[in-house]
Amino acid sequence: MNHASPKSRRSFVKDSLIAGITLSGMAPLSLFANKDRSFPVQEALNYSLDLQVPTRLFDGEKCWVHPRAGVVPEAVKEGMPRMVMTMNTLDLSGSDVFKGMFGMHSDDGGANWTAPEALPSLAPRFEQVEGEDRPVAASDFWPTWHKDSKTLLGTGHTIVYTKDWKVAHPRPRHTAFAVYEPDRNLWSDWEKLDMGDNEKFQNAGAGCVQRWDEPDGNILLPIYFTPPGSNSQVTVTRCAFDGKALRFLEQGNDLSIDDDSRGLHEPSLTHFQGKYFLTIRNDNQGFVTHSDDGLHYAPIQPWKFDDGTDLGNYNTQQHWVMHSEALYLVYTRRGAGNDHVFRHRAPLFMARVDPEKLEVIRHTERILVPERGARLGNFGVTAVSPDETWVTVSEWMQPEGVEKQGSDGSVYVAKIRWTRPNASFSR
Repeated sequence: MNHASPKSRRSFVKDSLIAGITLSGMAPLSLFANKDRSFPVQEALNYSLDLQVPTRLFDGEKCWVHPRAGVVPEAVKEGMPRMVMTMNTLDLSGSDVFKGMFGMHSDDGGANWTAPEALPSLAPRFEQVEGEDRPVAASDFWPTWHKDSKTLLGTGHTIVYTKDWKVAHPRPRHTAFAVYEPDRNLWSDWEKLDMGDNEKFQNAGAGCVQRWDEPDGNILLPIYFTPPGSNSQVTVTRCAFDGKALRFLEQGNDLSIDDDSRGLHEPSLTHFQGKYFLTIRNDNQGFVTHSDDGLHYAPIQPWKFDDGTDLGNYNTQQHWVMHSEALYLVYTRRGAGNDHVFRHRAPLFMARVDPEKLEVIRHTERILVPERGARLGNFGVTAVSPDETWVTVSEWMQPEGVEKQGSDGSVYVAKIRWTRPNASFSR
C-alpha cells in the first residue's frame, strides 16, 4: 500500500548495497572503549564499537524508521546465523504515518545485506472502525528470537488512521505480532493479541518494547495502555507462545503517573543478576523500576546519573544492553550540545547502570551513534552472539531541513564487541 515509486525504489535499492562502511572515525576513539573501574570485583568489562550503514533512504518524501534486527540461529550459513531486519517507511508529509513495512537480511554477520523488500504480510490493511473503512498499520515492530519454539517472533502495535492517513485520537489499539518463516524468507500476516478486557485494554500495545523470554518459554511482554478517562499507563504481561500464536495469560501491577504529561509509554524489560528491570518513557523524564518476579514492580523513580543530576532523557524511549557482567542503558538526553535536535534525540548514548542504586554511571557514558541533525530516538537492541550485541537505529528525517546538518536517512548498525563473552547469551 503506497509502496515506493519505481524511481525512488531504484534509488534506495542502490543505496542499500553499502554494507561494510565503518564510521567509527566520525567520533573520537575514546568514545569506543568502556573504561569503567567502578566494579572492583574483577577487571572492568570493555568493548569496541564498529558502526556500519547497511542502507539509507531519504528522497524528500520518505525515510526509514524503526529498524530492528532479529537473529535466526536455525538459518545458519557457513556457521553464521541469519540476521533479519524490519523497518517502516515514514511518510514525511505527516506525523507517524507508516504506509509500509520492509525487510532485509544478512547471512554473513552484517557484512552484506539484501536490498530492502516490501513485506505485504506486514502492510497496512483496511478495517471497519467506528462504521467506516480506515487504514490500520502494524508498526514499532521488534523481531526477537524465541528459544523455546525456535521461532523469530516480532511484536509491535497497531495504528488506526483516518481515511486521509491522520492518526486518530482516541482510537482502538492492539499489540500486533507476526512470525518469520526462514525457509521461505517470509513473515506471517500480522495478528492482534486478544487482551480479554476490552474496556481497560481498548487502547493497548507493545510498540517499541523490549521483551524478556522466560526459561519455560512464556514471554514477559511490557505494554502501555490508555484506560478511558486516564492518561497512559504501563504493565508487564505474561504471554504464552507456541511458535504460531501469542496468547495473553496474566498481567502484573499497573504503573501510572499523576502529572500534566500524557502518562507512561514504551516500557522495556531486562533481567540481570536475579532481578527484572523496567525502563519507561515519559514526556518530562525517563523512569526506571525493578521487580523480583517480573510482573510486580516497585514505584517508578526518575533516571539520574550517579552524581545525583538528572539523566536528561525525556519524551523518547530507552532500551537495555545486557551482558552477564554488566547492565547498560541506551538513551538520548539534553546537555550534549544538541539543542538543535528535535527533543534532543541525538546522539545515541550508552552507559553502565548501577543495578542496586538504579543510577547511570556518568563516566562510563559513550556515544554509540553520532548526531548529524536528525533524531535517533527510535532504536532496537539485539544480542547477536556471546561476543557481540547490536544497536540499530535510523536518521528520522523530520522536521524539514535536518539534512542540512549532514543527515541523509542512514540506517546504522552499531556493533558492540565485548572483550569477554556474554555468559548469559544462549540460543
